[in-house]
Amino acid sequence: MTFEDDAFVLSARPHGETGAVVHFLTLEHGHIAAHVPGGASRRLKPYLQPASRVRLSYRARTADQLGSATLEPEGDATAEIFDDPMALIGVQCACVMTRAVLPEREAYPGAFYAFETLINAFGLPGVWPYVYVRFEMGLLEAVGFGLDLSACAVSGSRDDLAYVSPRSARAVSRREGEPYKDKLLPLPGFLLSSQGGVQADDLRRGLDLTGFFLERHIFHPLNQPLPEIRTRLIDSVRD
Repeated sequence: MTFEDDAFVLSARPHGETGAVVHFLTLEHGHIAAHVPGGASRRLKPYLQPASRVRLSYRARTADQLGSATLEPEGDATAEIFDDPMALIGVQCACVMTRAVLPEREAYPGAFYAFETLINAFGLPGVWPYVYVRFEMGLLEAVGFGLDLSACAVSGSRDDLAYVSPRSARAVSRREGEPYKDKLLPLPGFLLSSQGGVQADDLRRGLDLTGFFLERHIFHPLNQPLPEIRTRLIDSVRD
């Protein structure tokens, strides 16, 4: 099994004296792990930082074997780009969540492009946290647990959507949901459209919303908490 693909680095750990085991998000082959010879070298180590963009050449004897990979950097290493500590937490969180949510060896081109959009947004300090929430929504959708925010689950109305049902993951209008608002999840307007505007606490509500469904569908079945890096991200954007 051999292929070449565009990829982002999700994580890397040393393996042996000079190599590294690296997890990648690829365009056509999804989340994969590979041994990178020389991954601990001075030449390659800067390009194995989280979210680095590379061109990957992968080889394995069988589809279920840990293959080996060589890579060529594409663009600057992220360590040289992100001097903002909060943005760096965001980058690390995006990589951890991608690796945790997406099964290995399944193609998710939509997730790849969403990841690419998010990484490009980190150059916009006041914007990227909202893009990050949309990114987590995209991860949920990629693995079959997407939210349906198209219309009210009760009335079918598309107007004044203000809540999300924790049971159905569908939107609920303000009128229909008001009597049950304590049992519903607040829906921030920026998730409905780019012109939805941003209100106070919308970012927190967005992270709470995606966190609820990520915990329910991904981490709770594995008897795991949400990653600690995500808690750090929430704390950093609230400060």
